Amino acid sequence: MLAEKLLLQLLIVLAPVLLCSSLFDHKKKWNIPIISGIMHSLAAIACIIFNYSNYGIIWDLRYAPLILAILYAGPAAGGMVITSIIGARLIMGGGTVYFAIVGCLLTAIVPFLLRKCYWNTSSNRRVRFTLLSGGWSIVLCYLSLLTYHYLNGNTFKIFINIPDLLLFALIYTGSLTLAAKLYEGQIEKAKMKEEILKAEKLNTLSELAASIAHEVRNPLTVVKGFLQLMQQDEKGKNYEYFGLVLSELGRAEAIISDYLNFAKPKFEKLEEFALKDILKEIVMLLEPYAVKQGVRLESELDTSDFCLYTDRNQLKQALVNLVKNAIEATSEEGVVTIHTKSDRTHGSVLITDNGKGMTPEQLSRIGTLFYTTKDKGTGLGTSVSLRIIETIKGRVFYQSETGLGTTVTIVLPGGKKEELVSSINNEEPTVVKIM
Repeated sequence: MLAEKLLLQLLIVLAPVLLCSSLFDHKKKWNIPIISGIMHSLAAIACIIFNYSNYGIIWDLRYAPLILAILYAGPAAGGMVITSIIGARLIMGGGTVYFAIVGCLLTAIVPFLLRKCYWNTSSNRRVRFTLLSGGWSIVLCYLSLLTYHYLNGNTFKIFINIPDLLLFALIYTGSLTLAAKLYEGQIEKAKMKEEILKAEKLNTLSELAASIAHEVRNPLTVVKGFLQLMQQDEKGKNYEYFGLVLSELGRAEAIISDYLNFAKPKFEKLEEFALKDILKEIVMLLEPYAVKQGVRLESELDTSDFCLYTDRNQLKQALVNLVKNAIEATSEEGVVTIHTKSDRTHGSVLITDNGKGMTPEQLSRIGTLFYTTKDKGTGLGTSVSLRIIETIKGRVFYQSETGLGTTVTIVLPGGKKEELVSSINNEEPTVVKIM
């Protein structure tokens, strides 16, 4: 009988998870935390209704929906489930109602505390955190029962069938594990769908950019050559106009080169070099520009000889673009800091500014072709930089708060020359993560 009741409750616990999956594709139409909170609340109430009682103990899985709601749907959903459980227990009444209320509130503490770091961990660790919360609820149930018997002057001696106890623990942890795995599968599916859509857009834009840029650059080169010849023979008042036209043609060529570089970065000269050396060059190159903008450029470079093997000029272009973006986003008398750290396998470059920062919506669009937060610009610089770092198996992470500034973390792979050559030439690039 116990097994039948608990298996029924297991299905009840899994029901909200399965129903929520159908809502993930309609985020604009539904308030997911509220809907999830309602469904988990109903599941918790159903578990209480279909409980099983023997040995003076009520067996049910009411805390499983509570833990899942707090960890995966948020504090609002968790609060709804807590209210539902307390309300149901008050209606049922009984001598242990106050112990049940206290147990519910104490059970919620661990999931609420874990939620602070929950989404900064891997999928497997999130499942383990869910099981940790479940273990905490089982311990609380035991202590609550012990306290109840002690306060009633009874010696705590309950003849519990050990197989029943093990069965309850197995089904309870199994329900949490299955539900957490289902949630993680939905999250992974949503991320994969987003990455596929992004990859399709990038692929289409890459092919379009390469074809158009190649066709436009050829006649542009011819026009520029004839203008240079005409400039040599011109000595009148039109001479100064030739310089302006040639300058604009040069700018157009640079934009077209960015398009081609975005479509497929070319690593023409692979060489081994120290990360700190190229960053010193970048600081020297951009320091005058920072002074012109009224910004102080500082560097805290790691003293280790961490080396990279790639196209030095391409990487330099990517890092210059990112540092320049930080300078331009910082107001006068602001500070931009370049900080590095490394281990045996990876080197990290942190570019931090105390500028205007970005909103979550702006952060989500970073790296999208043609998107820029500047008043003037094409958005190509950042896209090209991220594409170059992708191609060398690097990763980029953005963290920003409006009014406080932005931190860009670039993680670059180190290693043996032969391994990196094989990685660059034969494997697909790693997707850059922008947070």
